[in-house]
Amino acid sequence: MRILIADDHHLIRQGLALLIEGFAECEVVGSAGDGLEAARLALQLLPDIALLDINMPGMNGIEACRRMLSAQPKLAVILLSMHPDESYVLRGIEAGARGYVLKDAAPEELEQALRLVARGESYFSPQVTGAVMARLLGPEKAPVPALSARQLQVLRLICDGHSNPVIAKRLGISPKTVDTHRSQLMQKLGVHDVANLTRYAIRIGLIS
Repeated sequence: MRILIADDHHLIRQGLALLIEGFAECEVVGSAGDGLEAARLALQLLPDIALLDINMPGMNGIEACRRMLSAQPKLAVILLSMHPDESYVLRGIEAGARGYVLKDAAPEELEQALRLVARGESYFSPQVTGAVMARLLGPEKAPVPALSARQLQVLRLICDGHSNPVIAKRLGISPKTVDTHRSQLMQKLGVHDVANLTRYAIRIGLIS
């Protein structure tokens, strides 16, 4: 796994690099101090995974994630943060991040996140998962089917009016996989058209 690190604190970047280099089959190919530099290095170095701090000067990690994925849809992005704030998490999911790891996580958790996103899966720290579900449940605490990070991404893009081929290109997956996610969403939510998917997305606060 070729990994790019971005954090505006030099000591944190250096510590992350030393930690990740100790994981089997992991190589840190570059590091950046802000989002703009990270986006430039991603194009230059072509990493498999970008590990981005959210709070960086110039361009934050969420905007850097969005810019990177517009140019490199198959890049996997994991966001790093000190806060399990659901608004950050949902914005990160909307930007296309496959993971969200808190900075106080154990090294084993970071390694697990890297390996999962390298396989095309997602990883969100347990505290983050709780925050997102609390947001999805909303003030009425109505039952909400468990949706994966990828399903939330697909749902958002469907509600934005994108076709399966466009969604596939944005997320770096096949149109057939998008169609599978669409069918699973409708089955889980008990709806049969995009209009009702959109109503659901509004109800849970995913879109306005």
